[in-house]
Amino acid sequence: MLLILSVLLRPVEYKLQNVNSEDQALLNAGKLLPLMEEFYTIQGEGFNTGKAAYFIRLGGCDVGCHWCDVKESWNANIHPLTPTDKIIENVMAWKAQSVVVTGGEPLIYNLDYLTKRLKEKNMETFIETSGAYALSGNWDWICLSPKKTMPPLPQVFKKANELKVIIFNQHDFKWAEEQAQNVNENCYLYLQPEWSKHAQLLPIIIEYVKQNPKWSISLQTHKYMNIP
Repeated sequence: MLLILSVLLRPVEYKLQNVNSEDQALLNAGKLLPLMEEFYTIQGEGFNTGKAAYFIRLGGCDVGCHWCDVKESWNANIHPLTPTDKIIENVMAWKAQSVVVTGGEPLIYNLDYLTKRLKEKNMETFIETSGAYALSGNWDWICLSPKKTMPPLPQVFKKANELKVIIFNQHDFKWAEEQAQNVNENCYLYLQPEWSKHAQLLPIIIEYVKQNPKWSISLQTHKYMNIP
């Protein structure tokens, strides 16, 4: 009942402020995106840990996780509207073979055009999402990291390749098990300690995974390596 109510009450769409009609049309078509940052690095979390990837971080999020470590991404209005073609051009300046689109919450925006252009360049396309908004885009890998404040939509659960649940307190293990019931049978299951409490939580997660081996552990290895 709570999940149904959450879905019914969530915003229909996310609106940027002070956007003229021409730019709004380009936003709607996915040809402009509020770009917070972009960088070529090593994937640090989950199934694709250790792989080189170009990260595109979009601004804008109303999910509002209290432990979010990129709160500066929440307000899309402070990040420049950037032509998607320019973002593609920046990707191609590196030796990247895969691109990770993250946020904020990237599914606030229409990502069909972005992934179409990336596919034309033979790029693998990965997304990291809370699943709170409807899927757009053509993805080789969907990492679903659900949040209690705005649970994922059913279609995102069913398409997820990877379920990554952040563990902040003891109740989050129960939350993780509830989320795991909604994904497809081939979805990989990960528990990841929230970074500010990782030293405290990791021993608990290790014991939990030993007792529940359907789960694996995800670590923010990029923070250990001191890279973006």
